Amino acid sequence: MNPFSLLDKKILVTGASSGIGKAIAIICSQMGASLIITGRNLTRLSETYKVLEGSNHYQFKADLTKLYDLHSLVESLPKLDGIVSNAGISVPLVLQSIEAEDVNEVFQINAFASIHLTRMVLQKQKLNKGASLVYISSVNGNNCTFIGSSLYSASKSTLTGFMKGVALELAPRGIRANCINPGMIETDLLKAGSYGEEEFKKDRLKYPLKRYGKPEEVAYATVYLLSDATKWITGSSLLIDGGYTLL
Repeated sequence: MNPFSLLDKKILVTGASSGIGKAIAIICSQMGASLIITGRNLTRLSETYKVLEGSNHYQFKADLTKLYDLHSLVESLPKLDGIVSNAGISVPLVLQSIEAEDVNEVFQINAFASIHLTRMVLQKQKLNKGASLVYISSVNGNNCTFIGSSLYSASKSTLTGFMKGVALELAPRGIRANCINPGMIETDLLKAGSYGEEEFKKDRLKYPLKRYGKPEEVAYATVYLLSDATKWITGSSLLIDGGYTLL
């Protein structure tokens, strides 16, 4: 008996084309889950799809900021045992530089897409009893923040607040909802930023464990929350930050 197994569970993973979402999809497949993966870039999404273990999976190209794409995705879904709302972006901007379109973009992807997806799967009765909803949030906005992160922090704390309401509302149906709040994770997004390796090297030393997290470490925590091992956990935020917020 393995309470952490995802065997025969049908799970949707958003933002599965790269980074944390890709790692979550791969490791969930290794744990026996049947996956529906979605992302905006079909080429990269297909790269994830090709490395999934097992054969009972499918991919669906969708931009979750567009209600039409969301409707199409939800209509295509089978009854689910789990959803991982992972799609998100980070746009470092000091408040004085933020424009209205920046606010709309960050909130649409980091918060509103998850909110609309959750309400739609409920309205279409796409969740099995005992299903688990996992929202990938952040330490930013929930446990700490930094200069240039006000907009990102606001969107992630919105997602966490939404999760708590969902957890309370769906508890009578036996459906759980939880967040994961990661610190800095080693993904390709780091390479796309304006900081160099020397800056990152110094920043890593701020973590008590002296390194950033790895995508698979967030994925292992996601498996934990999706599995039957956490049937009595709901409305919680799991902190995965290498001890950063201890300081």
